[in-house]
Amino acid sequence: MPDNVEQWLSDLGLGKYAEVFAESEIGVDILPKMNSDDLREMNIPLGPRKLLLEAIAELRAKQESTVITQATPAADGASPDRKPTTSDAERRQLTVMFCDMVGSTALSARLDPEDYREVVRSYQDACAGAISRCGGYVGKFLGDGVIAYFGWPKAHEDDARQAISTGLGIIAAVADIALPDDEGPLAVRIGIATGAVVVGDIIGEGSAQEVAVSGETPNLAARLQALAEPNTIVVAPSTHALAGGLFDYKALGPQTLKGIDGTPEVWRVIGERRVESRFAAAHGPELTPLIGREEELELLVRRWQRAKGGEGQMVLLAGEPGIGKSRLVRALRDRIADEPHS
Repeated sequence: MPDNVEQWLSDLGLGKYAEVFAESEIGVDILPKMNSDDLREMNIPLGPRKLLLEAIAELRAKQESTVITQATPAADGASPDRKPTTSDAERRQLTVMFCDMVGSTALSARLDPEDYREVVRSYQDACAGAISRCGGYVGKFLGDGVIAYFGWPKAHEDDARQAISTGLGIIAAVADIALPDDEGPLAVRIGIATGAVVVGDIIGEGSAQEVAVSGETPNLAARLQALAEPNTIVVAPSTHALAGGLFDYKALGPQTLKGIDGTPEVWRVIGERRVESRFAAAHGPELTPLIGREEELELLVRRWQRAKGGEGQMVLLAGEPGIGKSRLVRALRDRIADEPHS
């Protein structure tokens, strides 16, 4: 750990932010616990924020390594429990998917226990494969149920879309599982919701260990799963809004859900829609004016002019999800719409 925050910032070349950290009463013991939201509240610009997050991650890794190294053996010679001394839990937006196998109780009564075990294992493998391919995280297996998180541990700007795509993939994969004794095809019910949660606390030990998620979102996803018909996906208003026009839906209207305030309008996913791009699906043909990006747009136009003059150009446009990267590209295309280009 650094001796003081001011020296740490100076070593990073960010000494000018020492006063900001001092005003927020950030000490060296607080540094490993900070996240992107904390730095954003302190009005740290994007570039320095990225450097600080990398340095904070290094501090956290060193701190955890020190805890493990300094742990003393138990008196009976057994290996000590190495529990983290700090919490990595954080508040963030998460898309939660609940998936449940239809008719599992009746199926377990009809099949030999070993055959049923193989069916459940094949079902879990199919779900886990679809979830991992779309960047999700399997939070927990509950027998014939699966909880998955999209947006943790790594967030993506299209987590809601990926969750719905995963649901469609699971429905297709589960239908292909062969059942003994000419049993009918397997079916699943899926519920998906998006919202603010606190995620990251590790609870339990050994095989019972899991990532805790606190908030209404997991409960809403579970209620939507119970509402779904076999081989269908029901999504919350938040997920529907974020996925834009990438899918076709059937409105199910306001629903009264146990333990959920109000009567949220929910949608059943019909299938994926063919669109030119995710941006076009989310925003449609009518766009609001581009504000505050004149400098970036002019830079792109200048690079375009150089490319037209024979100087090959390459531009990397990078930024946090939702900051407006696709919108800026669309503005460039509109600007040069009357010129021959590709």
